[in-house]
Amino acid sequence: MSRFLLATVIAMALPSLAGAETLTLYTSQPNADAQQTVDAFTAANPGIDVEWVRDGTTKLMARVAAEIEAGQPQADVLLIADTVTLEGMAQEGQLAAYASPEEAAYDPALYSKDGYYHSTKLITTGIVYNTGAPSVPTSWADLAKPEMKGLVAMPSPLYSGAALIHLATLTNTKGLGWEYYEALAANNTRAEGGNGGTFKAVASGEKPYGVLVDFLALRAKAKGSPVGFVFPKEGVSYVTEPVAIMAGTKHMDAAQKFVDFLLSEDGQKLVAKMGYIPARNGVASPEGFPARKDIKLMDFDPAKALADSDANKARFAKIFGVQ
Repeated sequence: MSRFLLATVIAMALPSLAGAETLTLYTSQPNADAQQTVDAFTAANPGIDVEWVRDGTTKLMARVAAEIEAGQPQADVLLIADTVTLEGMAQEGQLAAYASPEEAAYDPALYSKDGYYHSTKLITTGIVYNTGAPSVPTSWADLAKPEMKGLVAMPSPLYSGAALIHLATLTNTKGLGWEYYEALAANNTRAEGGNGGTFKAVASGEKPYGVLVDFLALRAKAKGSPVGFVFPKEGVSYVTEPVAIMAGTKHMDAAQKFVDFLLSEDGQKLVAKMGYIPARNGVASPEGFPARKDIKLMDFDPAKALADSDANKARFAKIFGVQ
C-alpha cells in the first residue's frame, strides 16, 4: 500500500514539475531589491522560477549585445535603469511588444506606445540643499542666478545616465534650454562624477546646493543628514527602471506575467516598500516622499534623447570645458 501511495504522489507531482518554467532576468537593480522583486514574483506565481543576473546597465547591455551577436541570447526579461537604452533596443527589433492590461493605471508617457517597455518606478532629479544654506531654491532657474556662483554641484552627463536624461529633458524645455547650461557653466557650477559625489558635497557643506536624484536626499534626510530636497516648480526629470521582454524568448507567457506583476498594485507597493516613488497612479509613496499626484513630470521623449545622445554629450563637454 505504501508503494502504491508513493507512486500515486509522484505521478500527481510530475505534471506540475514538467510545467515549471525558469525565467532569466537581467537587472541593474541593487542586489537586495532584485532579490525582493524575484521573491515576491515567485510567491505570486509558484509555477515559475527566476534566475537573475545583476550588473550595471552599461555592462548588462554589453553582455546582451555579445549574446545576440553570438546567436545565443540568454535573458528573457530586462529590468534596467532607463527607457533610452530600451528605446534603442526596440528600434533594433530586439524587444517583444506587449500591451499589459495594467497599462490603464499609468500615464501614457511612462510606457512605450507600442508596448516595448513599461516604467516600474520614478527616480526623479531635483535640487538638494544643505540645511545651513542661506536660502532654499524653488526652481531650476534659481541655480543659475548670480548669487549661486560657485555654490552648486551636479553629476556629469558624461558619467551618469540620470544626468544625461536630465540634460536631454531640460535642454528641450521652453525657458531653460542650452542657455540654461551655459549659464550654469558661467556660474562655475561643478559638474563631475555621479550622484553620490554630489550628495557628499552638499551633505558635508562643501557645496550648499546640488542637482540630485530624489531617494539619495530623502532617505538621508530621514536618517538625520543635514539636507533638504526640492521638487522644482518647472517639474522634474526622471528615470523609471523600465521592464521589457526580449524578442524571441521561449517563455513569453511567464515573461508577460513578470511584467504584469511589476506593474500591478502589489508590485508597485513593493516599489514603495523599497523606498522609491511608484510609477502607478494611486499607489502611496514612501514616507517622506510626495504623493505621486503631486509630482510634476517634465516632458521627455526617449526616442529624441537617444538620437541626440552623442551630440548632447559633445555640446555639454564643450560648454563645461571637459574631455
